[in-house]
Amino acid sequence: MEETDKQRPARHLKGAPDANAKSAVEFVTNHNVRSVDVRFTDLFGKLQHFTMSVRDFTEELFDEGVGFDGSSIRGFQSINESDMLLVPDPTTVHLDPFMNDAAVVFCRIEDPLTRERYSRDPRYVAEKCIQYLRSSGVADQAFIGPEPEFFVFNELTYETAPQRAGFCIRSDEAHWQSHDGECGGYTTPAKGGYFPCPPRDKLHLVRQEIVDELEGVGIEVEVHHHEVASAGQCEIDMRFRPLVEMADQVQLFKYIVHNVAADNGMVACFMPKPLSGDNGSGMHIHISLWKDNESLMYDEQGYAGLSDEARYFVGGVLKHAPALLAFCAPTTNSYRRLVPGYEAPINLMYSQRNRSACVRVPMYSKSPKSKRIEFRAPDPTANPYLAFAACVMAGIDGIQNRIEPPKPLDKDLYELPPEEKGLVRQTPGSLRAVLEALAADNDFLTQGDVFTKDLIDIYIKLKLEECDRVDLKPHPEEFAMYADS
Repeated sequence: MEETDKQRPARHLKGAPDANAKSAVEFVTNHNVRSVDVRFTDLFGKLQHFTMSVRDFTEELFDEGVGFDGSSIRGFQSINESDMLLVPDPTTVHLDPFMNDAAVVFCRIEDPLTRERYSRDPRYVAEKCIQYLRSSGVADQAFIGPEPEFFVFNELTYETAPQRAGFCIRSDEAHWQSHDGECGGYTTPAKGGYFPCPPRDKLHLVRQEIVDELEGVGIEVEVHHHEVASAGQCEIDMRFRPLVEMADQVQLFKYIVHNVAADNGMVACFMPKPLSGDNGSGMHIHISLWKDNESLMYDEQGYAGLSDEARYFVGGVLKHAPALLAFCAPTTNSYRRLVPGYEAPINLMYSQRNRSACVRVPMYSKSPKSKRIEFRAPDPTANPYLAFAACVMAGIDGIQNRIEPPKPLDKDLYELPPEEKGLVRQTPGSLRAVLEALAADNDFLTQGDVFTKDLIDIYIKLKLEECDRVDLKPHPEEFAMYADS
Protein backbone atom coordinates (compact mmCIF):
# COMPACT_ATOMS: atom_id res chain seq x y z
CA MET A 1 0.00 0.00 0.00
CA GLU A 2 1.48 3.34 -1.03
CA GLU A 3 1.33 6.26 1.33
CA THR A 4 -1.01 9.00 0.18
CA ASP A 5 -0.46 12.74 0.25
CA LYS A 6 -3.67 13.26 2.20
CA GLN A 7 -3.07 15.08 5.46
CA ARG A 8 -5.25 14.17 8.43
CA PRO A 9 -5.82 15.93 11.75
CA ALA A 10 -3.49 15.11 14.60
CA ARG A 11 -4.11 11.72 16.22
CA HIS A 12 -3.80 10.57 19.83
CA LEU A 13 -6.58 12.82 21.10
CA LYS A 14 -9.35 11.40 23.24
CA GLY A 15 -12.63 12.89 24.36
CA ALA A 16 -13.13 15.65 26.90
CA PRO A 17 -11.55 14.36 30.13
CA ASP A 18 -13.95 15.90 32.67
CA ALA A 19 -17.06 14.55 30.99
CA ASN A 20 -19.19 17.67 31.27
CA ALA A 21 -20.52 20.36 28.97
CA LYS A 22 -17.87 22.94 29.91
CA SER A 23 -14.91 20.64 29.27
CA ALA A 24 -16.46 19.36 26.00
CA VAL A 25 -16.77 22.91 24.66
CA GLU A 26 -13.23 23.69 25.82
CA PHE A 27 -11.95 20.56 24.07
CA VAL A 28 -13.49 21.68 20.79
CA THR A 29 -12.27 25.27 21.22
CA ASN A 30 -8.71 24.25 22.16
CA HIS A 31 -8.37 22.11 19.03
CA ASN A 32 -9.55 24.84 16.67
CA VAL A 33 -12.17 22.75 14.92
CA ARG A 34 -14.46 24.39 12.37
CA SER A 35 -17.47 22.08 12.75
CA VAL A 36 -19.01 19.47 15.02
CA ASP A 37 -20.48 16.24 13.66
CA VAL A 38 -23.57 15.20 15.62
CA ARG A 39 -24.16 11.41 15.61
CA PHE A 40 -26.62 8.83 16.84
CA THR A 41 -27.48 5.21 16.04
CA ASP A 42 -30.79 4.10 14.55
CA LEU A 43 -32.77 1.03 15.57
CA PHE A 44 -30.94 -1.23 13.12
CA GLY A 45 -27.40 -0.14 13.95
CA LYS A 46 -26.76 2.49 11.28
CA LEU A 47 -24.70 5.45 12.46
CA GLN A 48 -26.47 8.69 11.44
CA HIS A 49 -25.05 12.22 11.41
CA PHE A 50 -25.37 15.86 10.55
CA THR A 51 -22.80 18.64 10.89
CA MET A 52 -23.17 21.96 12.72
CA SER A 53 -21.06 25.08 13.02
CA VAL A 54 -18.67 25.14 15.95
CA ARG A 55 -20.08 28.52 17.06
CA ASP A 56 -23.37 26.78 17.94
CA PHE A 57 -21.64 24.10 20.01
CA THR A 58 -22.27 25.77 23.35
CA GLU A 59 -22.79 24.59 26.91
CA GLU A 60 -26.51 25.36 26.51
CA LEU A 61 -26.71 22.77 23.72
CA PHE A 62 -26.10 20.02 26.29
CA ASP A 63 -29.33 21.03 28.03
CA GLU A 64 -31.46 22.26 25.15
CA GLY A 65 -30.49 19.68 22.51
CA VAL A 66 -30.94 20.06 18.77
CA GLY A 67 -34.01 19.00 16.81
CA PHE A 68 -34.33 16.43 14.03
CA ASP A 69 -37.05 14.67 12.01
CA GLY A 70 -37.68 11.33 13.71
CA SER A 71 -40.08 10.21 10.97
CA SER A 72 -37.22 10.14 8.45
CA ILE A 73 -35.31 7.55 10.48
CA ARG A 74 -36.45 3.98 9.82
CA GLY A 75 -38.19 2.51 12.85
CA PHE A 76 -38.48 5.77 14.78
CA GLN A 77 -41.45 8.18 14.74
CA SER A 78 -44.64 8.58 12.70
CA ILE A 79 -44.90 11.74 10.60
CA ASN A 80 -47.47 13.34 12.92
CA GLU A 81 -45.07 13.03 15.88
CA SER A 82 -41.82 13.58 14.01
CA ASP A 83 -40.06 16.24 16.11
CA MET A 84 -37.32 14.75 18.31
CA LEU A 85 -34.27 16.05 20.19
CA LEU A 86 -30.62 15.00 20.11
CA VAL A 87 -28.80 15.84 23.36
CA PRO A 88 -24.98 15.56 23.19
CA ASP A 89 -23.10 13.27 25.60
CA PRO A 90 -19.92 15.14 26.62
CA THR A 91 -18.06 11.91 27.44
CA THR A 92 -18.02 10.95 23.75
CA VAL A 93 -16.40 14.05 22.21
CA HIS A 94 -13.39 13.30 20.00
CA LEU A 95 -11.67 14.55 16.87
CA ASP A 96 -12.70 12.92 13.61
CA PRO A 97 -9.79 11.27 11.76
CA PHE A 98 -11.34 11.81 8.31
CA MET A 99 -13.19 15.14 8.35
CA ASN A 100 -10.71 18.00 8.36
CA ASP A 101 -10.96 20.16 11.48
CA ALA A 102 -14.10 18.43 12.79
CA ALA A 103 -15.04 17.10 16.20
CA VAL A 104 -17.64 14.40 16.84
CA VAL A 105 -20.17 13.91 19.61
CA PHE A 106 -22.61 11.01 20.20
CA CYS A 107 -26.10 11.90 21.44
CA ARG A 108 -29.00 10.60 23.43
CA ILE A 109 -32.51 10.99 22.00
CA GLU A 110 -35.37 12.69 23.85
CA ASP A 111 -38.99 13.67 23.33
CA PRO A 112 -39.05 17.49 22.93
CA LEU A 113 -42.33 17.90 24.87
CA THR A 114 -41.80 15.61 27.86
CA ARG A 115 -37.97 15.56 27.72
CA GLU A 116 -38.19 11.85 28.47
CA ARG A 117 -35.61 9.50 26.97
CA TYR A 118 -36.75 7.80 23.76
CA SER A 119 -37.65 4.11 24.15
CA ARG A 120 -36.31 3.24 20.68
CA ASP A 121 -32.92 4.88 21.20
CA PRO A 122 -30.57 1.87 21.16
CA ARG A 123 -28.02 3.61 23.37
CA TYR A 124 -30.72 4.19 25.99
CA VAL A 125 -31.57 0.47 25.91
CA ALA A 126 -27.93 -0.34 26.69
CA GLU A 127 -27.88 2.20 29.53
CA LYS A 128 -31.10 0.76 31.00
CA CYS A 129 -29.61 -2.74 30.82
CA ILE A 130 -26.77 -1.70 33.13
CA GLN A 131 -29.21 0.11 35.43
CA TYR A 132 -31.31 -3.06 35.64
CA LEU A 133 -28.23 -5.22 36.24
CA ARG A 134 -27.34 -3.04 39.24
CA SER A 135 -30.89 -2.86 40.61
CA SER A 136 -31.19 -6.66 40.39
CA GLY A 137 -28.27 -7.06 42.79
CA VAL A 138 -26.67 -9.59 40.44
CA ALA A 139 -23.70 -7.40 39.48
CA ASP A 140 -22.74 -3.76 39.03
CA GLN A 141 -20.91 -3.96 35.70
CA ALA A 142 -20.86 -6.00 32.52
CA PHE A 143 -17.67 -6.02 30.49
CA ILE A 144 -17.88 -6.77 26.78
CA GLY A 145 -15.13 -7.77 24.37
CA PRO A 146 -16.42 -8.23 20.80
CA GLU A 147 -14.44 -9.64 17.86
CA PRO A 148 -15.95 -8.08 14.73
CA GLU A 149 -14.69 -9.77 11.55
CA PHE A 150 -14.98 -8.15 8.13
CA PHE A 151 -13.78 -8.33 4.54
CA VAL A 152 -11.81 -5.72 2.65
CA PHE A 153 -12.38 -6.07 -1.10
CA ASN A 154 -10.70 -4.25 -3.95
CA GLU A 155 -14.11 -3.84 -5.54
CA LEU A 156 -17.71 -4.76 -4.73
CA THR A 157 -20.62 -4.21 -7.11
CA TYR A 158 -24.16 -5.57 -7.06
CA GLU A 159 -27.42 -5.25 -8.97
CA THR A 160 -30.98 -6.28 -8.26
CA ALA A 161 -33.38 -5.44 -11.06
CA PRO A 162 -36.55 -7.13 -12.40
CA GLN A 163 -34.64 -8.69 -15.31
CA ARG A 164 -31.14 -9.08 -13.87
CA ALA A 165 -29.51 -9.73 -10.48
CA GLY A 166 -26.04 -10.47 -9.20
CA PHE A 167 -22.95 -9.25 -7.43
CA CYS A 168 -19.24 -9.13 -8.23
CA ILE A 169 -16.31 -9.18 -5.80
CA ARG A 170 -12.76 -8.42 -6.82
CA SER A 171 -9.92 -9.13 -4.41
CA ASP A 172 -6.24 -9.13 -5.33
CA GLU A 173 -5.59 -11.95 -2.86
CA ALA A 174 -8.56 -14.17 -3.78
CA HIS A 175 -7.81 -17.62 -5.19
CA TRP A 176 -10.16 -17.07 -8.15
CA GLN A 177 -8.04 -14.15 -9.36
CA SER A 178 -4.72 -15.97 -9.55
CA HIS A 179 -4.84 -15.47 -13.34
CA ASP A 180 -5.12 -11.71 -12.94
CA GLY A 181 -1.87 -9.83 -13.49
CA GLU A 182 -2.90 -7.20 -10.94
CA CYS A 183 -2.97 -9.68 -8.06
CA GLY A 184 0.81 -10.05 -8.02
CA GLY A 185 0.65 -13.76 -7.20
CA TYR A 186 0.49 -15.12 -3.66
CA THR A 187 -3.27 -15.62 -3.64
CA THR A 188 -5.14 -17.17 -0.71
CA PRO A 189 -7.10 -20.42 -1.16
CA ALA A 190 -10.58 -20.84 0.30
CA LYS A 191 -10.32 -21.37 4.09
CA GLY A 192 -6.57 -20.75 3.81
CA GLY A 193 -6.30 -17.21 5.15
CA TYR A 194 -5.53 -17.73 8.84
CA PHE A 195 -2.29 -16.00 9.87
CA PRO A 196 -0.27 -15.99 6.60
CA CYS A 197 2.58 -13.49 6.42
CA PRO A 198 2.91 -10.92 3.64
CA PRO A 199 2.99 -11.03 0.66
CA ARG A 200 0.04 -13.46 0.90
CA ASP A 201 -1.46 -11.24 3.58
CA LYS A 202 -1.91 -8.21 1.35
CA LEU A 203 -3.88 -6.23 3.93
CA HIS A 204 -1.38 -5.96 6.79
CA LEU A 205 -0.67 -2.27 6.16
CA VAL A 206 -4.36 -1.45 5.70
CA ARG A 207 -5.17 -3.11 9.03
CA GLN A 208 -2.29 -1.29 10.71
CA GLU A 209 -3.63 2.01 9.39
CA ILE A 210 -7.03 1.12 10.86
CA VAL A 211 -5.37 0.30 14.19
CA ASP A 212 -3.52 3.64 14.19
CA GLU A 213 -6.80 5.50 13.70
CA LEU A 214 -8.57 3.44 16.39
CA GLU A 215 -5.81 4.10 18.90
CA GLY A 216 -5.91 7.77 17.92
CA VAL A 217 -9.47 8.13 19.19
CA GLY A 218 -8.77 6.18 22.36
CA ILE A 219 -9.80 2.64 21.37
CA GLU A 220 -7.28 0.13 22.71
CA VAL A 221 -6.46 -2.61 20.21
CA GLU A 222 -5.06 -5.95 21.36
CA VAL A 223 -4.29 -7.70 18.07
CA HIS A 224 -5.02 -7.65 14.35
CA HIS A 225 -4.64 -10.41 11.78
CA HIS A 226 -5.92 -11.98 8.57
CA GLU A 227 -8.83 -14.35 9.16
CA VAL A 228 -9.60 -17.77 7.67
CA ALA A 229 -11.43 -16.81 4.48
CA SER A 230 -9.88 -15.80 1.19
CA ALA A 231 -10.49 -12.39 -0.42
CA GLY A 232 -9.41 -10.22 2.48
CA GLN A 233 -11.11 -11.39 5.66
CA CYS A 234 -9.76 -9.47 8.67
CA GLU A 235 -10.09 -9.33 12.43
CA ILE A 236 -9.11 -6.51 14.79
CA ASP A 237 -9.74 -7.13 18.49
CA MET A 238 -10.48 -4.33 20.94
CA ARG A 239 -9.70 -4.53 24.66
CA PHE A 240 -12.83 -5.20 26.72
CA ARG A 241 -14.76 -2.23 28.09
CA PRO A 242 -18.04 -1.59 29.99
CA LEU A 243 -21.11 -2.40 27.89
CA VAL A 244 -22.27 1.07 26.80
CA GLU A 245 -18.74 2.31 26.15
CA MET A 246 -17.96 -0.78 24.08
CA ALA A 247 -21.11 -0.36 21.99
CA ASP A 248 -19.99 3.22 21.27
CA GLN A 249 -16.58 1.85 20.29
CA VAL A 250 -18.05 -0.71 17.90
CA GLN A 251 -19.89 2.07 16.05
CA LEU A 252 -16.69 4.09 15.85
CA PHE A 253 -14.75 0.96 14.87
CA LYS A 254 -16.99 0.30 11.86
CA TYR A 255 -16.87 3.96 10.84
CA ILE A 256 -13.06 3.93 10.88
CA VAL A 257 -12.79 0.59 9.04
CA HIS A 258 -15.10 1.81 6.25
CA ASN A 259 -13.25 5.09 5.87
CA VAL A 260 -9.72 3.70 5.90
CA ALA A 261 -10.75 1.15 3.27
CA ALA A 262 -12.29 3.91 1.14
CA ASP A 263 -9.16 6.06 1.50
CA ASN A 264 -7.20 3.14 0.06
CA GLY A 265 -9.59 2.70 -2.87
CA MET A 266 -11.10 -0.44 -1.32
CA VAL A 267 -14.45 -1.51 0.16
CA ALA A 268 -14.99 -2.84 3.70
CA CYS A 269 -17.89 -5.29 4.06
CA PHE A 270 -19.35 -6.47 7.38
CA MET A 271 -21.88 -8.86 5.79
CA PRO A 272 -21.70 -12.22 7.58
CA LYS A 273 -21.53 -14.35 4.41
CA PRO A 274 -20.47 -12.50 1.25
CA LEU A 275 -18.60 -15.51 -0.20
CA SER A 276 -20.00 -18.91 -1.15
CA GLY A 277 -17.87 -21.86 -0.08
CA ASP A 278 -15.74 -19.97 2.43
CA ASN A 279 -15.91 -18.90 6.07
CA GLY A 280 -18.22 -16.09 7.06
CA SER A 281 -17.68 -13.17 9.42
CA GLY A 282 -18.88 -13.35 13.00
CA MET A 283 -18.72 -11.02 15.97
CA HIS A 284 -17.98 -13.30 18.91
CA ILE A 285 -19.00 -11.53 22.13
CA HIS A 286 -16.94 -12.09 25.29
CA ILE A 287 -18.92 -11.26 28.44
CA SER A 288 -18.06 -11.07 32.13
CA LEU A 289 -20.02 -9.74 35.11
CA TRP A 290 -18.34 -7.92 37.99
CA LYS A 291 -19.44 -6.79 41.45
CA ASP A 292 -17.44 -4.67 43.88
CA ASN A 293 -14.46 -4.86 41.50
CA GLU A 294 -14.45 -8.66 41.61
CA SER A 295 -15.35 -11.01 38.77
CA LEU A 296 -18.42 -13.18 39.32
CA MET A 297 -17.37 -15.65 36.63
CA TYR A 298 -14.62 -17.67 38.32
CA ASP A 299 -14.64 -20.73 40.55
CA GLU A 300 -11.63 -23.02 40.53
CA GLN A 301 -13.84 -26.03 41.26
CA GLY A 302 -16.34 -25.39 38.46
CA TYR A 303 -16.27 -26.83 34.96
CA ALA A 304 -13.75 -24.79 32.92
CA GLY A 305 -13.27 -22.62 36.01
CA LEU A 306 -16.82 -21.23 35.82
CA SER A 307 -18.73 -20.13 38.89
CA ASP A 308 -22.35 -21.10 39.46
CA GLU A 309 -23.38 -17.60 38.35
CA ALA A 310 -21.39 -17.92 35.12
CA ARG A 311 -22.92 -21.34 34.42
CA TYR A 312 -26.44 -20.01 35.00
CA PHE A 313 -25.57 -17.04 32.76
CA VAL A 314 -24.71 -19.55 30.01
CA GLY A 315 -27.99 -21.35 30.73
CA GLY A 316 -29.91 -18.13 30.12
CA VAL A 317 -28.07 -17.36 26.90
CA LEU A 318 -28.63 -20.85 25.50
CA LYS A 319 -32.28 -20.99 26.58
CA HIS A 320 -33.08 -17.67 24.91
CA ALA A 321 -30.64 -18.02 22.00
CA PRO A 322 -33.30 -18.23 19.25
CA ALA A 323 -34.83 -14.93 20.41
CA LEU A 324 -31.39 -13.38 21.05
CA LEU A 325 -30.37 -14.01 17.47
CA ALA A 326 -33.07 -11.62 16.25
CA PHE A 327 -30.77 -8.90 17.61
CA CYS A 328 -27.40 -10.68 17.44
CA ALA A 329 -27.64 -12.15 13.90
CA PRO A 330 -30.22 -9.76 12.47
CA THR A 331 -30.05 -10.15 8.68
CA THR A 332 -31.19 -12.72 6.14
CA ASN A 333 -27.51 -13.07 5.21
CA SER A 334 -26.70 -14.07 8.80
CA TYR A 335 -28.30 -17.46 8.14
CA ARG A 336 -26.03 -18.12 5.16
CA ARG A 337 -23.26 -18.10 7.79
CA LEU A 338 -25.05 -20.10 10.51
CA VAL A 339 -24.92 -23.42 8.64
CA PRO A 340 -22.96 -26.63 9.24
CA GLY A 341 -19.26 -26.35 8.45
CA TYR A 342 -17.20 -23.19 7.98
CA GLU A 343 -16.60 -23.04 11.78
CA ALA A 344 -20.10 -21.64 12.26
CA PRO A 345 -21.38 -22.06 15.84
CA ILE A 346 -24.82 -23.57 15.25
CA ASN A 347 -24.90 -26.02 18.18
CA LEU A 348 -26.67 -24.65 21.26
CA MET A 349 -24.15 -26.14 23.68
CA TYR A 350 -21.26 -24.83 25.72
CA SER A 351 -17.75 -26.16 26.04
CA GLN A 352 -14.24 -25.15 27.03
CA ARG A 353 -11.87 -24.24 24.19
CA ASN A 354 -14.32 -25.69 21.64
CA ARG A 355 -15.08 -23.41 18.69
CA SER A 356 -17.83 -25.68 17.39
CA ALA A 357 -20.03 -24.81 20.40
CA CYS A 358 -22.34 -21.80 20.45
CA VAL A 359 -20.88 -20.74 23.80
CA ARG A 360 -17.17 -21.28 24.38
CA VAL A 361 -15.20 -20.83 27.58
CA PRO A 362 -11.75 -19.47 26.63
CA MET A 363 -8.92 -21.19 28.51
CA TYR A 364 -5.92 -19.03 27.57
CA SER A 365 -5.37 -17.79 31.13
CA LYS A 366 -5.80 -19.17 34.64
CA SER A 367 -6.37 -15.70 36.10
CA PRO A 368 -9.80 -15.29 37.76
CA LYS A 369 -10.01 -11.80 36.24
CA SER A 370 -9.83 -13.19 32.70
CA LYS A 371 -12.66 -15.71 33.16
CA ARG A 372 -15.50 -15.02 30.75
CA ILE A 373 -17.91 -16.68 28.38
CA GLU A 374 -17.87 -16.24 24.61
CA PHE A 375 -21.14 -16.22 22.66
CA ARG A 376 -20.09 -17.11 19.10
CA ALA A 377 -23.32 -16.89 17.09
CA PRO A 378 -23.57 -13.07 16.72
CA ASP A 379 -22.25 -11.26 13.66
CA PRO A 380 -21.17 -7.68 12.92
CA THR A 381 -24.44 -6.60 11.27
CA ALA A 382 -25.88 -6.47 14.80
CA ASN A 383 -26.73 -3.19 16.46
CA PRO A 384 -24.16 -3.41 19.28
CA TYR A 385 -26.28 -1.57 21.84
CA LEU A 386 -29.21 -3.97 21.39
CA ALA A 387 -27.13 -7.12 20.93
CA PHE A 388 -24.94 -6.58 24.00
CA ALA A 389 -27.93 -5.60 26.14
CA ALA A 390 -29.98 -8.61 24.99
CA CYS A 391 -27.15 -11.01 25.85
CA VAL A 392 -26.76 -9.56 29.34
CA MET A 393 -30.53 -9.63 29.92
CA ALA A 394 -30.60 -13.33 28.96
CA GLY A 395 -27.73 -13.98 31.37
CA ILE A 396 -29.43 -12.12 34.21
CA ASP A 397 -32.54 -14.24 33.64
CA GLY A 398 -30.37 -17.35 33.77
CA ILE A 399 -28.82 -16.30 37.09
CA GLN A 400 -32.10 -15.22 38.69
CA ASN A 401 -33.86 -18.44 37.70
CA ARG A 402 -30.82 -20.73 38.13
CA ILE A 403 -31.15 -22.03 34.56
CA GLU A 404 -28.86 -24.99 34.01
CA PRO A 405 -27.38 -25.25 30.53
CA PRO A 406 -27.14 -28.61 28.76
CA LYS A 407 -24.15 -30.61 29.96
CA PRO A 408 -20.97 -29.42 28.25
CA LEU A 409 -19.64 -31.38 25.29
CA ASP A 410 -15.89 -31.32 24.66
CA LYS A 411 -16.14 -33.10 21.31
CA ASP A 412 -16.07 -31.78 17.76
CA LEU A 413 -19.80 -31.14 17.50
CA TYR A 414 -19.65 -31.25 13.69
CA GLU A 415 -18.47 -34.88 13.81
CA LEU A 416 -20.96 -36.28 16.32
CA PRO A 417 -22.65 -39.55 15.34
CA PRO A 418 -26.27 -39.06 14.21
CA GLU A 419 -27.78 -40.38 17.44
CA GLU A 420 -25.85 -37.80 19.50
CA LYS A 421 -26.24 -34.96 17.02
CA GLY A 422 -30.01 -35.40 17.10
CA LEU A 423 -30.03 -34.53 20.81
CA VAL A 424 -28.27 -31.18 20.35
CA ARG A 425 -30.45 -28.10 19.77
CA GLN A 426 -29.33 -25.96 16.88
CA THR A 427 -29.74 -22.32 15.98
CA PRO A 428 -32.79 -21.53 13.82
CA GLY A 429 -32.20 -21.52 10.09
CA SER A 430 -33.60 -18.15 9.04
CA LEU A 431 -34.19 -14.58 10.10
CA ARG A 432 -37.94 -15.20 9.94
CA ALA A 433 -37.60 -18.06 12.43
CA VAL A 434 -35.66 -16.01 15.01
CA LEU A 435 -38.13 -13.13 14.69
CA GLU A 436 -40.91 -15.59 15.47
CA ALA A 437 -38.85 -16.76 18.45
CA LEU A 438 -38.47 -13.17 19.64
CA ALA A 439 -42.22 -12.58 19.35
CA ALA A 440 -42.83 -15.64 21.54
CA ASP A 441 -39.96 -15.14 24.01
CA ASN A 442 -39.28 -11.56 25.08
CA ASP A 443 -40.32 -11.31 28.74
CA PHE A 444 -36.67 -11.60 29.78
CA LEU A 445 -35.90 -8.51 27.67
CA THR A 446 -38.73 -6.33 29.01
CA GLN A 447 -37.73 -6.72 32.66
CA GLY A 448 -36.95 -3.31 34.12
CA ASP A 449 -38.44 -1.75 30.97
CA VAL A 450 -35.05 -2.29 29.28
CA PHE A 451 -36.54 -3.35 25.94
CA THR A 452 -40.02 -1.88 25.54
CA LYS A 453 -42.83 -3.65 23.73
CA ASP A 454 -43.09 -0.87 21.15
CA LEU A 455 -39.40 -1.30 20.27
CA ILE A 456 -39.72 -5.07 19.94
CA ASP A 457 -42.92 -4.82 17.88
CA ILE A 458 -41.61 -2.29 15.36
CA TYR A 459 -38.30 -4.14 15.12
CA ILE A 460 -40.06 -7.41 14.26
CA LYS A 461 -42.38 -5.69 11.79
CA LEU A 462 -39.62 -4.00 9.82
CA LYS A 463 -37.30 -7.00 9.91
CA LEU A 464 -40.08 -9.22 8.51
CA GLU A 465 -40.27 -6.78 5.60
CA GLU A 466 -36.58 -7.53 4.94
CA CYS A 467 -37.45 -11.26 4.87
CA ASP A 468 -40.19 -10.57 2.34
CA ARG A 469 -37.83 -8.58 0.11
CA VAL A 470 -35.49 -11.56 -0.16
CA ASP A 471 -38.16 -14.26 -0.31
CA LEU A 472 -40.02 -12.60 -3.18
CA LYS A 473 -36.98 -12.22 -5.46
CA PRO A 474 -35.90 -14.95 -7.91
CA HIS A 475 -32.40 -16.16 -7.00
CA PRO A 476 -29.62 -16.81 -9.56
CA GLU A 477 -29.13 -20.31 -8.14
CA GLU A 478 -32.76 -21.07 -8.94
CA PHE A 479 -32.05 -20.36 -12.61
CA ALA A 480 -29.07 -22.74 -12.45
CA MET A 481 -31.31 -25.48 -11.06
CA TYR A 482 -34.65 -24.92 -12.74
CA ALA A 483 -34.35 -22.80 -15.91
CA ASP A 484 -34.43 -25.85 -18.18
CA SER A 485 -37.33 -27.57 -16.37
